[in-house]
Amino acid sequence: MSFENPSREQIKEILASAGNIAVVGLSDKPDRTSYMVSEAMKERGYRIIPVNPNANYILGEKCYPSLLDIPEPIDIVNVFRRAEEVVPIAEQAAQIKAKVFWLQLGIINDDAGRIASEAGLTVIMDRCIKVEDSILKPERN
Repeated sequence: MSFENPSREQIKEILASAGNIAVVGLSDKPDRTSYMVSEAMKERGYRIIPVNPNANYILGEKCYPSLLDIPEPIDIVNVFRRAEEVVPIAEQAAQIKAKVFWLQLGIINDDAGRIASEAGLTVIMDRCIKVEDSILKPERN
């Protein structure tokens, strides 16, 4: 069975109801895509929680070394890591009972998707969260 992303309408609903978005691989360098995307999402009103073991604060938010260290519920785990590095992140996303496992544009990993899906998470791969938000313009709850 091949993977298929949720419909655009489902993605719009996911974004409209998203509270906390943990961004795994969020760089503290403003010229990096992860930083630019997360900054734009924060400006749109999303709560960004950086996951980067090499930084203390990014975008004015406290950083956590892993998903397991975040002390509050996570709606979306947004991943900016190489495809071969995402299986442990999917396992952590399942462990913390996140709602959505989102792999950014260019990132596809069927094993990670299966792990997240089997744990009940909605899986989105190879899509940019900022682009989807810009196209769909969900009304934030």
